[in-house]
Amino acid sequence: MSSALVGVGASPAGAASWSPKTPPMTTPWTGQVPVDKPLPEYPRPQLTRSDWANLNGIWDFAVTGRDAGQPSSFTEQIRVPFVAESALSGIQRRITEKDKLWYKRTFAVPSNWNGRRTVLNFGASDWQTTVWVNGTQVGAHKGGYDSFSYDITPQLNGGTNTIVVSVYDPTQTGGQAVGKQRINDVKPHNGGGIFYTAASGIWQTVWLEPVAAAHITRLDMTPNLGDSTLRVKVQAASASGRTARVTVSSGGTVVGTATGTVGSTVSVPVPNTHLWTPDDPFLYDVRAELLDGSAVTDSVGSYTGMRSIAIAKVDNVLRPVLNGKFVFQTGTLDQGYWPDGIYTAPTDAALKSDLQAHKDLGFNMVRKHIKVEPQRWFYWADKLGLLVWQDMPAMDTGKSPDSAARTQWEAEFHAVIDQHRSSPSLVMWVDQNEGWGQYDQARIANEVKAYDPSRLVDNMSGVNCCGSVDGGNGDVVDNHIYVGPGNTAPTGTRAAVLGEFGGLGYKVPGHEWFPGGGFSYEDQPSIAALNDRFVGLIDGIRVGQLPAGLSASVYTEITDVENEANGLLTYDRQVVKVDAARVRAANQALINASKNPAPPVTLPTGGYKSLRVTTPGYTNKYLRHQDSLAFTEVVDGSSGALLKNDATWKIVPGLANGNCYSFESRNYPGEYLRHRDFRVRREADDGSALYKADATWCAVAGTGGVRLTSANLPGSYLRHINSEVWLAAPGGGHDWDNPATFAEDTTWAVEAPWAP
Repeated sequence: MSSALVGVGASPAGAASWSPKTPPMTTPWTGQVPVDKPLPEYPRPQLTRSDWANLNGIWDFAVTGRDAGQPSSFTEQIRVPFVAESALSGIQRRITEKDKLWYKRTFAVPSNWNGRRTVLNFGASDWQTTVWVNGTQVGAHKGGYDSFSYDITPQLNGGTNTIVVSVYDPTQTGGQAVGKQRINDVKPHNGGGIFYTAASGIWQTVWLEPVAAAHITRLDMTPNLGDSTLRVKVQAASASGRTARVTVSSGGTVVGTATGTVGSTVSVPVPNTHLWTPDDPFLYDVRAELLDGSAVTDSVGSYTGMRSIAIAKVDNVLRPVLNGKFVFQTGTLDQGYWPDGIYTAPTDAALKSDLQAHKDLGFNMVRKHIKVEPQRWFYWADKLGLLVWQDMPAMDTGKSPDSAARTQWEAEFHAVIDQHRSSPSLVMWVDQNEGWGQYDQARIANEVKAYDPSRLVDNMSGVNCCGSVDGGNGDVVDNHIYVGPGNTAPTGTRAAVLGEFGGLGYKVPGHEWFPGGGFSYEDQPSIAALNDRFVGLIDGIRVGQLPAGLSASVYTEITDVENEANGLLTYDRQVVKVDAARVRAANQALINASKNPAPPVTLPTGGYKSLRVTTPGYTNKYLRHQDSLAFTEVVDGSSGALLKNDATWKIVPGLANGNCYSFESRNYPGEYLRHRDFRVRREADDGSALYKADATWCAVAGTGGVRLTSANLPGSYLRHINSEVWLAAPGGGHDWDNPATFAEDTTWAVEAPWAP
């Protein structure tokens, strides 16, 4: 592994006069960012070399008009790789489509690099980047999320060399992938909604690296559990006819090696395979060598995890299976924004921390939402054990992209796939989101699947939302339901996933980006209410949606982001809002339920039954109707005939879902138990779809009885409180959602009927 490698040989432009700006909020890592060489870790953990030079740090900086040439003077300084809009850059200024950013610094090549080629690498720069070395243009790149490199050996002068970089970023005014970026005031302000501050310019590590003339450029690694091999394609430059040797080891012991032609796939045996899972994220070490005859001319380090991901039928329901086994994927929406660095985490520890927060809260998955992180983020996901859904950043909303924009977007998507295709944590590509810049959904899904057949593909996240068009293909059908969890059903060809839900909000005083400006999908009055409501949603998925065919859920969201107050953590990462132990237990119960599914709860249909209260102290009370409303009342052998009839129900297949149930009145045939405005009542079937859904109840297990959850408001239950019967939600804000004895009050014993 290369997390400890340190760059050498680069000199900063000078840091004496530079200072950072004050961010609107400080994270625990804001003050830990070094002036010179921030983010000092080797940036490419799956293709490592021991010699390199980190060029992060203080660069000279200028802003000109978009069409201007190189300025004669650079009057400011910026800390790379933080974007110009961020406080950590030292600029913290709004950049528009009328601006061009200019960067400049000098460097000297270490003397022990003599005889090798020198490559200049950029992790990412948003968006149109042009690079000069010693006055000669060495390359130009379009794309905000993929890495790029240039061999600058011909331009080097043997002494002090000068790099100049220009970046033009039109953000949403152009046609390119922008994700959630919008040109806004960089200081906190009201509004903004679900879109955030733009991130212009260099935003990932810049570094130099010496390589042989023939050198390895990429390793494409795909585990094959069927024959216990790692399939590796060694990509290389200027290496025609060369051979490559790949060695897999564990703890310093070689487990397998294979040799083949550069650019072709070699199969390295990995016997007694130790599988990679979120519970046990075991990583093998990999070394790839370029051979000229028997001589090693280049060598790189890497790592891999042995795992498979596919869609398969489990108990006759299509599910995603990891290593051939279904495990429910419970995760959050992760936007990857920071109040101090915006697009760039202040330190590697900060980058890791959001993923560690997922693990601490019991999640096993993360959806990286329309942003692509540096490779070190994927390294931490691989190492910590999180399943990753990777979104391709969307183009602007409400626009149909032109042909040039489409060509660029697809090229960048392919580059992103190539850059991260060997990460074991990454299990699904999410092509498009809620119809933003949508086009050719089915074709793109098919092409992505063909380009990377080792992963799942989601053609559109939120096919039920916002004017999006479902391509009808891919491996999953993906709904967005706020607050949810709603009903997402699998099909004969696609597993069911809940790509977004939740959005429960709580604003923590002293930890708001713009105090008073935050919003959520459902504000919570207290931390206690937030905990109850969140755990209620997860529990609702476990007892209702999981048995009904849901295979994954993505909660909005792991942290607050600017004016979004939906986070489980505050935007500054200073406060975990929820009870971590309680959330972890709820997630673990959900995961365990998918691994060891309980048998479905069934009720006898076609006959009469009575529903008895199971709450201690009230177990002699039964569900009855009176003046059309539902109540609980004591019923015994001495009760009158009317009460006994009112407390007797015919259980029939659900009017809206034959896998669930409806309860027909014994003495008012054709009238059923339904909820309306949360109050439960007996009403006649009016033939409407709403009535049938309101009068359908799905049975889930309860301690000492059965719980009845609403078919159209899953996660809400038939509940008695103060002798009245309501549709209640755990963590809800109504009086009838009171958490005291909630589980007992929503559990009913199915007994012999009082009026047969």
